[in-house]
Amino acid sequence: MASRVCLVHYHEVGLKGKNRAHFEHILIDTIKAACAAFSVATCARISGHILVTFSEPGDAERAFPVICRVPGVARVSLAFHTNREPGEYCRAAIRALGEVASFESFKVAAKRSNTDYPLGSLELNAQVGEALCEAFPDKRVQMHKPDAVVHVLVVQGSVYVYARSERGVGGLPVGSAGKVVTLLSSGIDSPVATWLLARRGAVCVPVHFSGRPQTADTSEYLCQDIIRAYAPAIQIGRLYVVPFGDAQRQIALACPTSLRVIMYRRVMYAVAERIARLEDAKAIVTGESLGQVASQTLENIAAVNEMVSLPVLRPLIGSDKQEIIERAHEIGTYDISCETAPDCCTLFMPRAPETHARLEAVHEAWDAFDHDAMIEELVASVEYIDFPSSSYRPGKPVRERHEVLAPRG
Repeated sequence: MASRVCLVHYHEVGLKGKNRAHFEHILIDTIKAACAAFSVATCARISGHILVTFSEPGDAERAFPVICRVPGVARVSLAFHTNREPGEYCRAAIRALGEVASFESFKVAAKRSNTDYPLGSLELNAQVGEALCEAFPDKRVQMHKPDAVVHVLVVQGSVYVYARSERGVGGLPVGSAGKVVTLLSSGIDSPVATWLLARRGAVCVPVHFSGRPQTADTSEYLCQDIIRAYAPAIQIGRLYVVPFGDAQRQIALACPTSLRVIMYRRVMYAVAERIARLEDAKAIVTGESLGQVASQTLENIAAVNEMVSLPVLRPLIGSDKQEIIERAHEIGTYDISCETAPDCCTLFMPRAPETHARLEAVHEAWDAFDHDAMIEELVASVEYIDFPSSSYRPGKPVRERHEVLAPRG
């Protein structure tokens, strides 16, 4: 009797040479975490794939789209697992091809990983192909660019048969590339930037600058919704929230109107770096796209960058808005980001912000208020909210500062 399983294919992980086993182990752990709601029986490497089996009927089908969204997964196939008995795997092939919604042509692609099985790949192709031709007499065999392909994989005493296979998000498994702090707003861009870094294997620790107490805390709840939208494929362990409204008001009163945004961002970067040091994060991530808004010109980016010594990663720097929106739709954050929420990005904004700031003017405005005291006060007021995550571990300094950084009540 054939059972349903998920066969996970990977690409970059398989190119890691001597470190391959390490990356495979992380990918297996992330798949297990993503499938925690399902009855996973086994999740293990098998002949260049990761095999995920389930103890409850129907869970393979339900887990299939979840696994497709896990970083590091290049492709997922919903397969039938049978014994090495021709009648069983031929019947499984007929069922697999029958699941294809619409097709006129097909072919069989068999692969034998164990030489102890008497039939070679060509013989398996012919054997299974004959059974399919009898079951689907109105369809034709086509070797080049067929509408459907039935894969037959013989490995370790078993046969895996599938025709349904979908592309995953690719990349590297979360936890394989270190930790980063991301500046997360409730807008469209920064959630995409955070997702892209997670897709490259980074453990992302978002920091949200709220307009509170000058605005409502709506944006904070939208950021929590964004984090939940990533799950369970990408699990964010902690969201830091910085009440930034009063600091913005102080800056607005002390600095030239046109330079307010640059001052806001310099303070944000300084606070984010402090949190990154506490978390032992190796970089800061933003959702900036070159020239998209006034603060994202080269001159203004340079004026903000000088505030930090950690690398600042901008995965969207060369993307246009439409590309970012398309990605936001794909990852499920677009509708959340379109909800109206006043936050620090709309608070005390000048009508005519400076687009090509001179560093001399920036430094003069910076010295117009007690920025060091403001940064210290903001760091002391930071709050955090924790979420279930298998990959996030708080940095040791954070664990030692619970009297300062504490969950919101």
